[in-house]
Amino acid sequence: MAPGHSMDAAGWQAMFDQAIACIVGRFRRVAPRATARTFILGLLPGVEGKNCWQLAEVAGHARPGAMQRPLRSARWDADRVRDEVGSYLLDHLGGDGVLIVDETGFMKKGLRSAGVQLQYTATAGRIENAQVG
Repeated sequence: MAPGHSMDAAGWQAMFDQAIACIVGRFRRVAPRATARTFILGLLPGVEGKNCWQLAEVAGHARPGAMQRPLRSARWDADRVRDEVGSYLLDHLGGDGVLIVDETGFMKKGLRSAGVQLQYTATAGRIENAQVG
C-alpha cells in the first residue's frame, strides 16, 4: 500500500487474515488458533483497560477461559511468532516503512494477571509489581 493511501474494509480484512495466518500456525492445537485470531481482533477496538473478560465479551463468550488459555497454557513459540510478524511487516511495509512500538506499563497489585511481576516500569519510574504490554 502506498504511503498516504487509505485501505477499504475488504483490503484491511485480507491483510489482517494474512498476518494472522503467520501467527496461528505456531499454535499446536486448533482451538488456540481460533482463539488467537479472536483475541487479537478484541485488542483492536477502543476499549479502555482490555482484559480477558472484556475480550471474551467482544468475542461473544460468557466467560474468559478461552481468552486466558493461549496466554496461560497453550503451547506456542513466542520467539517464532515475533519473527513471523517481523517478516510479515518487512514484506508489507518495505524498506521505507517505519513501525514504532512502545511498551506500556500497567501497575498491578495482585499476581494473577498474565505477566505480572516485579519489574521496571516507566509508568511508576521504578521497579514495581506491574504488567508490561
